[in-house]
Amino acid sequence: MEGLRTLLKSGSRQETIALGRRLGRLLRRGDVVALSGNLGSGKTTLVKGLATGLGVKSEGEVKSPTYVLMHIYRGHCPVYHLDLFRLDSNAEVENIGWDDLLSGEGVILIEWAGKIKGYLPKDYLEIEIKSSGETSRELSLRPYGSRFKNLLKDLA
Repeated sequence: MEGLRTLLKSGSRQETIALGRRLGRLLRRGDVVALSGNLGSGKTTLVKGLATGLGVKSEGEVKSPTYVLMHIYRGHCPVYHLDLFRLDSNAEVENIGWDDLLSGEGVILIEWAGKIKGYLPKDYLEIEIKSSGETSRELSLRPYGSRFKNLLKDLA
C-alpha cells in the first residue's frame, strides 16, 4: 500500500539532522528507511539525525559506509547503515546477509536504495532528498504500508 508523499523542507545541515532525529525517535526494530538523492544531497546528514534519534550517542559516530557497504551502530536497537552507491550486483547485498538484516532485530537505513528496489520489504519508508539551494533541502517522504502511514501522521 503506497501512501501520499509528505514534503518537508530543511534550511540547513543542522535542520536536516534535527528532522532526522525527530523521525528516528519514531522508528522501531524491523523498520526500513530507503534513501535516495544525488551525490551531496544530504543522505548521510539525514542518517546522522536518524541514528541519534535511535539512541546512537553521537552523530560523529555516523560515517558513510560507501567503501564497506555497511556500518552497524549501537542505539536502542542495532542501526544498520548501508550505502549502496558502489554496489555492483545484487549478489553483494545477499553476501552481507540481507535476509538476516530483515529479521527485525534492528533498523535498516539504506542510502542509494533504488539499487535494490526488488529486495525491499513490503513496508518501508522512502525518503528522496533534493538540494533546493546551497544549504536548503526538500525531503519527500513516501510511506509503503500502514506502519509508515501512521508514522508520518505522528511526525506531523
